[in-house]
Amino acid sequence: MYYVYILVEETTGKTYLGFTKDLRRRVAQHLSGKGALYTRNGKWTLAYYEAFRNEAEARARERRLKQEGRAKRQLFERIQKSLLVKIGAAAGP
Repeated sequence: MYYVYILVEETTGKTYLGFTKDLRRRVAQHLSGKGALYTRNGKWTLAYYEAFRNEAEARARERRLKQEGRAKRQLFERIQKSLLVKIGAAAGP
């Protein structure tokens, strides 16, 4: 399986969108400060993920969310109630 996931920083509401083959390992890396440079500070929480059987589909979804404001905005609106913290303007879509 391949995953597209969203992390949220609990105090600032900043978001991080990523792709991985091993979701548990990757989230653990982020939480231990060994993930992406962007997530090395703060308290991050896994807020959402999507699973794909095909790597190409997962990468295409990640790219679409990162490049198309509309796709990301729609996803964030859909998951807003599921988040532990409100995604603020600083983290906006």
